[in-house]
Amino acid sequence: MSRIARKPVPVPAGVDITVEPGRVSVKGPRGQLEQVVSHDMSITQDGDTLTVTRPTDRGPHRALHGLTRTLVANMVEGVTNGFEKRLEIQGVGYRAALRGSSIEFALGYSHSITVDPPKGISFTVEGNNKVTVNGIDKQAVGEVAANIRKLRKPEPYKGKGVRYAGEVVRRKAGKSGK
Repeated sequence: MSRIARKPVPVPAGVDITVEPGRVSVKGPRGQLEQVVSHDMSITQDGDTLTVTRPTDRGPHRALHGLTRTLVANMVEGVTNGFEKRLEIQGVGYRAALRGSSIEFALGYSHSITVDPPKGISFTVEGNNKVTVNGIDKQAVGEVAANIRKLRKPEPYKGKGVRYAGEVVRRKAGKSGK
């Protein structure tokens, strides 16, 4: 059983946190994030630490306790350092190119696919087969990276497609001859 909810969240210098009933706002050097949290959880700030406490020891409150602490910690991390997801493109003729702020993919279809970044997300392309998704909101960065991966998932026979950096794709043996 995890005890992550009991750890206090360290608040670095330059980060302002506003706690209202049911809402937490975090403002830092990279931007501002806001999150709706459960009214049951109480969030207190003591100097440079933030503590989340639960009213009872029942199951739903225990689950919300860990969730609330993790959401607040991710917001603090996002406005100070930001988040990134790296993607790799493998396959003959598969490539990505930056066109302004959006990315244009050639993934073996008869047409190219253009992905526009949502607000707060930026893309970088290294070479023509490495894409990095950057932003301050961890959930948004992960969702955009998952949507890009969904354009052409890695297939199990040759391993072609878009994958996360370091992702291991299980390979299957093809047909065997006589």
